[in-house]
Amino acid sequence: MKLIKSDIKTCSELRAEYEKKDKPGLPEKILIEGVGCRDVYNITAPFDDDGQLIIAGRVEARESEQSEVRFFIESENVWVPREGTPVFQLQDPFVTRISGEIILGGVETFPHPTIESALGWRTVFYKGSTIHTLEDFFKGPDGMKDLRIAELLDGSIAIFTRPQGEKGGRGKIGFTVVPSLNDLTLEAIENAPLLENQFTDEEWGGANEIHVLSSGLVGVLGHIACFDKLGDRHYYPMFFVMDPKTGEHSDIELIAVRNDFLPGASKRPDLVDVVFSGGLVRKEDGTADLYAGISDAEAHKLTIQDPFLPYER
Repeated sequence: MKLIKSDIKTCSELRAEYEKKDKPGLPEKILIEGVGCRDVYNITAPFDDDGQLIIAGRVEARESEQSEVRFFIESENVWVPREGTPVFQLQDPFVTRISGEIILGGVETFPHPTIESALGWRTVFYKGSTIHTLEDFFKGPDGMKDLRIAELLDGSIAIFTRPQGEKGGRGKIGFTVVPSLNDLTLEAIENAPLLENQFTDEEWGGANEIHVLSSGLVGVLGHIACFDKLGDRHYYPMFFVMDPKTGEHSDIELIAVRNDFLPGASKRPDLVDVVFSGGLVRKEDGTADLYAGISDAEAHKLTIQDPFLPYER
């Protein structure tokens, strides 16, 4: 299938295109208990661990950025902490599988080396046969969030990067492939070329979850974001598809906006219009369940048309 790529489209242009489409349905709030008065948001989609479906979520107090990642199971339509599972001092968890092992990643914060009272961050990775056996095996470059990896059909490893600063501005997506997980290095990540014509210099985005399709193409669930004139943030869940052999990629398309979900709380007034893609569960009926963090305070689910289905074999 030919991947159509046109000029860069801004958040406002993408939203205008989205508003012309049929709207998704069946919004749900993911009810999570057992963490006291803290919020749980930026969840993963449910995944299997030793025969049980679990989700990972970012847990933190409303007035804080100090978070931890915990694991939850569903019990009578409510998600509760899974007893005996480890707790990680991370933000924004994500999960994939490589060579049959669970790969858990998240954002680790630490005191900034040069700016007093500020935090630095990096993406860290753990692997294991189950959640209970996870051990850290790789730390990404300082200052890089939204670093994602996935196992391609030939066993090689796709790497999606998101540098900021001189190379990536406010945050642009880069891509490269390495032969195996042993070849995942800081050099490979930092040298990954940026995908062209995705984001303006005033806006930013990143990959959240990678879906390797039967055609060999790669579906990217991600987000695109911007500031408005008042300084408020706007985050939109989006997708695009790329050919890992050629680097060709399709246009970004939005798959939902905040108003598609149920009303809810917000961490701060400038974060009301934030939807952070967590994961996508693709279903046999041609729909998919989008799991997302909402307004940096809640976790929701929305049923949409499977965006990757037209790109399967």
